Amino acid sequence: MRIVSGIQPTGNLHLGNYLGAIRNWVAMQEQVSAEGGECLYFLADLHAISMPHAPADLAANTREMVAALVACGIDPDRSILFNQAQVPQHSEMQWLLNGTARMGWLNRMTQWKDKAGKNREGASVALFTYPVLQAADVLLYQATHVPVGEDQKQHLELARDIAQKFNNDFCAENAPLFTLPAPFIPPEAARIMSLRDGSSKMSKSDPSDMSRINMTDGADTIMQKVKKAKTDPEPLPCEKAGLEGRAEAKNLVAIYAVMAGTSVDAVLSEFGGEGFGKFKPALGELLVEKLGPINERFLSLREDRAALDAILAKGAEKARARAVPTLEKTYQALGLVRG
Repeated sequence: MRIVSGIQPTGNLHLGNYLGAIRNWVAMQEQVSAEGGECLYFLADLHAISMPHAPADLAANTREMVAALVACGIDPDRSILFNQAQVPQHSEMQWLLNGTARMGWLNRMTQWKDKAGKNREGASVALFTYPVLQAADVLLYQATHVPVGEDQKQHLELARDIAQKFNNDFCAENAPLFTLPAPFIPPEAARIMSLRDGSSKMSKSDPSDMSRINMTDGADTIMQKVKKAKTDPEPLPCEKAGLEGRAEAKNLVAIYAVMAGTSVDAVLSEFGGEGFGKFKPALGELLVEKLGPINERFLSLREDRAALDAILAKGAEKARARAVPTLEKTYQALGLVRG
């Protein structure tokens, strides 16, 4: 089993990033390594340049994301952790697959429609061909499984279509080149909402820092944000159904359940009938307890640029070794002469 997954390097990491994605990566590392498989995790910095960006911020965010992943439990000795830019085979494979991908396929991608909006003529070519690079990311390593959420199912299907068409067009029937990756459905990711508006996702783009728990927040700041989180005057219900229509209460209870490793029903059985004056301090203490060690490790790693660069270089070396054989076979299959 070989799992390949990428994440765009964004700054200002918060609780939503940790519970929504990073924690699942750690769980997959434990499961796959125990079964003798392999996980390749990459920072999608090549994908990031499909949209306007500040170069200095991209470099800083890439290193910050490495620090966060390691602090949260990704072990560079057990998983292969790298950034795309250090493995040029990703870009080469994308170009080779561009000959197989079809304009009609890419035009149907909902992410292209959403991100380009009404100004498609002004969008970058990189944004349009983004899904082909995603296909290259996984086919290059003969990934057997790719973690997917609802928003990525279409892109994995495209990767499989590209792989199947390439195998049909350029390979002997009994000797396909590319493995068709299967979806790996991780445990349902927690959808963490804003502390100021329970109907909006927790986001770094929210102008109010009080809307999120940042990975850099210390114990006092976490407690302050939780205590000031928006709620309603009613006590917590004793059953899950009582949270309907109470977005902020539902969000805080969900955060408690995920961080405690329990169910919403279990949380309500403990706190049902209580007001937020009791529940919020309990939630704050739980967050401080769970995030404290991660925060301490993250802040330490973030300042050690040499160590972060060494992690990326080591991972990239391993990734290149796994990428080259498939890339060379792809050149050969296409009839391209190599020295």
